[in-house]
Amino acid sequence: MKKTVLAVLTVATILTACGSNQAGSSNQANNSNQVEQTQLSAQTEVVQENNKPAKESPKHDEWSSLPEYDTIIQNIDDKDYTFKTVTDNQGKRILLLADKQEGKEQYKSIFVKDTNRLKIIHLNGDEPIFNAVLEGK
Repeated sequence: MKKTVLAVLTVATILTACGSNQAGSSNQANNSNQVEQTQLSAQTEVVQENNKPAKESPKHDEWSSLPEYDTIIQNIDDKDYTFKTVTDNQGKRILLLADKQEGKEQYKSIFVKDTNRLKIIHLNGDEPIFNAVLEGK
């Protein structure tokens, strides 16, 4: 009986400690943990995207002021794309780029604002076409 009570108290303490440390862990996480978190949240955002309409803008004037815009344009092909905002919060910005002619989404960009890390993924491919920290932004 004592072992059961001790085990329950230990599990409750661990769960409580992990839950309260969640807010501070984002400031202390290293780069690899942030990339993993970004990948997981990006997968979550794809699921959420189907539930929420994304903001769409055909004008690039709005997007050209973003720190990641030039890098995105340099790393994708020469077609004309429509940018859609999936998420833009304090921690990250996720954009989808759809081909204007076909209307099909071709690329996804994930910009982590705290670290200035940009990841550009071709939606038809498995690996990112760009994954680095942007300097001087």
